[in-house]
Amino acid sequence: MATLDIASLLAVGYIYRMAERSGDWYRQAERDLESAKAQKEAGFYEWACFISQQASEKALKAALQKHGADAWGHALVDLLKAVADITKINSGIQSSARFLDKYYIPARYPNVWASGSPSDFITEQDAIDAISHSQKILQFSKGLLAG
Repeated sequence: MATLDIASLLAVGYIYRMAERSGDWYRQAERDLESAKAQKEAGFYEWACFISQQASEKALKAALQKHGADAWGHALVDLLKAVADITKINSGIQSSARFLDKYYIPARYPNVWASGSPSDFITEQDAIDAISHSQKILQFSKGLLAG
């Protein structure tokens, strides 16, 4: 008897749903944010920015999962479009998402820059701001988990 893998099931229209684990996603988001703070304190500002984006992504995915929505992709702005089906999104949260999305790739790869590496361009202030924006998104997401 042949077995089907997930790609084959999706190709024939099967909808695969993961188990509801929003609490796990949110707890990891909180832990990631703590890691971002530690990276900032250690002077790894580019990693503080990237991990802040990751924490926010996990928090939004937790909120979407809690409400039975699909959460695909990595762009916070796109995840917020899905969240907009659940609740109103204020402009501050949208601004935080746009700010953090700038760090998804440039904080990790030297070839984003004409020369140098991310550590040459991303500053302590960038890390402070990224953590602050991430805290706002986590707080917003936490409210959706309670509802």
